[in-house]
Amino acid sequence: IVALLDGEADPLGRRVYVHGKGQGNRVATTPAPFAKQPPAFRETYEFIRVDRKDRVLEITLDRPDSRNALHPPAHEELEGVLDAFLADGELWAAIITGAGDGFCAGNDLAYTASGAQPYFPRTGFAGLTSRKDVHKPIIAAVNGHAMGGGLEIVLACHLAVADERARLGVPEVGVGLVAAAGGLVRLPRTVPKKVAHEMLLAGRRLSAAEALELGLVNEVAPAGGALEAARALAQRVVAGSPSSVRLSLRAMDLAEDVPDTVDAITRSEEVLDDLLVSADTWEGVMAFVEKRTPQWKGY
Repeated sequence: IVALLDGEADPLGRRVYVHGKGQGNRVATTPAPFAKQPPAFRETYEFIRVDRKDRVLEITLDRPDSRNALHPPAHEELEGVLDAFLADGELWAAIITGAGDGFCAGNDLAYTASGAQPYFPRTGFAGLTSRKDVHKPIIAAVNGHAMGGGLEIVLACHLAVADERARLGVPEVGVGLVAAAGGLVRLPRTVPKKVAHEMLLAGRRLSAAEALELGLVNEVAPAGGALEAARALAQRVVAGSPSSVRLSLRAMDLAEDVPDTVDAITRSEEVLDDLLVSADTWEGVMAFVEKRTPQWKGY
């Protein structure tokens, strides 16, 4: 905006366009710089690895030297990858895991302490924790410790498998921070409130076995086996109708903030119209009658 005001042309009365991003606002005199590009995967990434395996996308946080702690450039890469995943009709599920022996140590405090500008994209930590309408299942393969933002990634995923050696916690209060990327909200909705309070206020860490008992993860895998267990879980997910899975997630989202059970059921019935006209519904019924494996279309 300074360049605009200092330019040769008189800016008075000219239309300006403002675009807000995590790293700050941008101003231009034409909308061209802010044109939204269709979501697409990049050829290479610097801070993550992306592997496409049939219907499942595997995303690996690839900063093992910092225990996969994330900084703004990593968040931007993850946001773009998840945008592309959700837009790709050939991908029906995703797995998020970490490189090395850790899942994610949360926010990269060393980056913050360096004086660099900390920010998150609008979709939140890891491009996930503030994202709305996540209509495909995302599975956390917790291959090691998940701390702070790492646990908040797990909370934002639909399913989770943990290595038996993993520990999960939100130690933010110990460094003068809070679990603002969803932990303060999702954790008390996931585990008993008193347990959530102890984790958020006193820094309690859960073992993988405790996390399973409390419903924070779906399964505990043997040492080194979290990713393989997550892959097996993903295959069970993609074996079903992708339309049914997508619409089930939508129905649960619609019902989540409705306290009355009957009202919640009624509200979630909105998805039935989409389900009944789905090609996958007809395919599933015919495959059952004909005693064959369904060939899902994804619509």
